[in-house]
Amino acid sequence: MILDYKKAKEKLLTELDTNCQQFFVKNGYILENAYFELLSDNIGKAKNLFDAIKENDIRAHWASFMISMIEGNIREYPSYFELRNFLEIDLNILINYFKGDYVEKIIRYSDFMFTINPEVHKFIGRVFYNKGYNEQGMYFLERAKSYFYHDPELHYLLAYIYYKDNNFENTEKALNDCLRILPEYYPAVNLLKKVKKQTK
Repeated sequence: MILDYKKAKEKLLTELDTNCQQFFVKNGYILENAYFELLSDNIGKAKNLFDAIKENDIRAHWASFMISMIEGNIREYPSYFELRNFLEIDLNILINYFKGDYVEKIIRYSDFMFTINPEVHKFIGRVFYNKGYNEQGMYFLERAKSYFYHDPELHYLLAYIYYKDNNFENTEKALNDCLRILPEYYPAVNLLKKVKKQTK
């Protein structure tokens, strides 16, 4: 029996345990219960729960919008900060739960979400790359570069990926792009020193 919120929330991130849901319901954790329903493929129930609290809960407002993308029926927009704070986290959760169909439907709206937050393609690319989907990750990161070039973090991220692949030429190019935008960006300065040592 789960009696602790922190343990219940941590468990929800790894597996669907009915004890978790009972804990959320009994203690009035509507948001967490809604995510349980979403991950259980009970989209209608999840949406109703998110909608019930979305006026006072920014995460619920975002999740309600996320479901509207999954359903292909957008009626309202997320905020810049909702995309910044929750898109990457929730795509990661959905991939952990093998909800590839949901992820695919959400990323179809990447260009639309970009109009609200220009970092969206970077967020998506980073999730894919970190989950081992390197080709898809690089596709979105390159797309991010073509849409929002003046993002030093993006160039550093690309440089780090090239560095891990021992592609030092592209690493150095990406780092120089980063440092042209933000000359004192410490992670880039540091990595460039490493690259120069290894290519002497």
